[in-house]
Amino acid sequence: MISNQILQSTIDGMKNIARVEMSVYDVDGKLLATTFPEAVQYEEFVSGFADSDADNQESRGCQLFKVNDENRAEYILLVRGNGNDVYMVGKMAVFQLQNLIVAYKERFDKDNFIKNLLLDNLLLVDIYNRAKKLHIDQNARRLVFIVETKHEKDGGALETIRTLFVAKSKDFITAVDEKNIIIVKELAANESYSDMDKVAKTVLDMLNTEAMSSARISYGTIVNDIKEVSKSYKEAKMALDVGKIFYSEKVIVPYNNLGIGRLIYQLPLPLCKMFIKEIFDGKSPDEFDEETLSTINKFFENSLNVSETSRQLYIHRNTLVYRLDKLQKSTGLDLRKFEDAITFKIALMVVKYMKYMESINY
Repeated sequence: MISNQILQSTIDGMKNIARVEMSVYDVDGKLLATTFPEAVQYEEFVSGFADSDADNQESRGCQLFKVNDENRAEYILLVRGNGNDVYMVGKMAVFQLQNLIVAYKERFDKDNFIKNLLLDNLLLVDIYNRAKKLHIDQNARRLVFIVETKHEKDGGALETIRTLFVAKSKDFITAVDEKNIIIVKELAANESYSDMDKVAKTVLDMLNTEAMSSARISYGTIVNDIKEVSKSYKEAKMALDVGKIFYSEKVIVPYNNLGIGRLIYQLPLPLCKMFIKEIFDGKSPDEFDEETLSTINKFFENSLNVSETSRQLYIHRNTLVYRLDKLQKSTGLDLRKFEDAITFKIALMVVKYMKYMESINY
């Protein structure tokens, strides 16, 4: 339950204070953490003590203690040395480890609750009952972030994010799949979406510097009831998808700023195919050569300004006009006209959406 790293950190701290050597074993006698190298030699000895009825024992110059979780041994603590001081230090270490077990169990219970809450696996009455039992405020302002890492099972990224939010006990960090880390953040009364942008930037900066991990992050809307947390999560998931399809250059994608991508994302595929067939007579606008596509994109970037586009493409104005005329002949759309330009821009976005949906369905 408790990671070996935490066990090691705990007994290292106790050793620095009490100046005695310690080791922690599981109930089968396997060494988990130690402050001295010879500890592995005691594994068989510890295993025998674990099978006994005694809660503590002094033998072979050591004090042995069972660290219990609800009257069942979870770990065996070995403290090397004799005398009352060593016994007292051992009892203090046992007390510390048992408190860690309780804390980790509570965190595990909360983690399970948050996962089921996000995935809509709880009845409404269960949401409120379990939130009350776990001492989670039911009416706090909350918002869900999704951090998508480049690599699956990125433990470094998860630990970095947990470290960032460790002082904020009312926030929850969890994961529901291999690549996405979920942050359920509780907001103060005066915090707004601009503050959430700052939080997102801080998370990404930490991942880049501490975990050496590139990521993108999305977030949903602010909700005021525990039962609505799943709504914010679904919004964040949608924002993540919309960002990947239409705004690939953005690493932070808020749900409340998705623009026309939000509308296209919710269109049924048959309707999209009908639209493309109607506009381009069955052709796809992304079938144009690289030169034509770069011309189109630059023309849109410059708000249909012919002079500025030709300057940035390092071509003569007449060359650009020739390309636009050629495009008009093949598609029937004159990009110099606002209505035709809008149609073409939407068509490009629809094609991107269709390709994305086809890629995840196969």
